[in-house]
Amino acid sequence: MEDLKSRETELIKSEKTALVIIDLQNGIVNRELSPHTGVEVVQNASRLINAFTEKGAFVVLVRVSSIDGKDMLKPSVDFKINPTQFPEGWDSYVPEIANNKNVHTITKRQWGAFYGTDLDLQLRRRGIDTIVLCGISTGIGVDTTAREAFQHGYNQIFVEDAMTAGSKEEHDYVCKHIFPRIGKLRRSEEIVLS
Repeated sequence: MEDLKSRETELIKSEKTALVIIDLQNGIVNRELSPHTGVEVVQNASRLINAFTEKGAFVVLVRVSSIDGKDMLKPSVDFKINPTQFPEGWDSYVPEIANNKNVHTITKRQWGAFYGTDLDLQLRRRGIDTIVLCGISTGIGVDTTAREAFQHGYNQIFVEDAMTAGSKEEHDYVCKHIFPRIGKLRRSEEIVLS
């Protein structure tokens, strides 16, 4: 993680790049998170949204939601979350990003943003070959989306300070061992659009 600070600025073409932000919604951002707080992630993601929209780049806001809990995954696992117990408004985007214009929104029913959505279709129709990816949680929604994007052949840039997880260990593991194998790891100040 320390060599992140020594990386060069990543100059990317705005017409070929999309910013994809995972699950910055009320019921997720307000949890206990590490190594970055939900507030820090939202601030950094908001700055990226502003930079991308100023350059006319494609921005995608992704959220996880359920109609009645029956449309969510239900495999047999050791750790269970009952989707019918989520409070009202848990799946609404946080206010800092909710009212952004000219963004594409996606609602998913599982961890990744590709399966069962129109994300790949929307990216390909725009000629996008690179995804700048961030959000919550590093080891769940962001990681799953990253692996799906890799399998679809997209170049990826992961914004380390615009994502976080339930624990520092989870975040650090994915950033150190997974993301460098399928893309580039950068900080928000290192992302510059041309």
